[in-house]
Amino acid sequence: MVINKERCKACEICICFCPEHLLELSGEINGKGYHPVMISDQSKCTGCGICALVCPDLVMTVYKTC
Repeated sequence: MVINKERCKACEICICFCPEHLLELSGEINGKGYHPVMISDQSKCTGCGICALVCPDLVMTVYKTC
């Protein structure tokens, strides 16, 4: 998963919908003044893509590995 931290407005929708509970707000601040979302453990991500589907700002790109 790749997160475009500069586009994130910290709406937390993706955090609510992640079935693995891997998303959280970062401690850093992006150029818009928001705490962008981050993934706590990339290795536990199943690649379901729900976060990318619910994100209103198209911040996430999910890649499945073979």
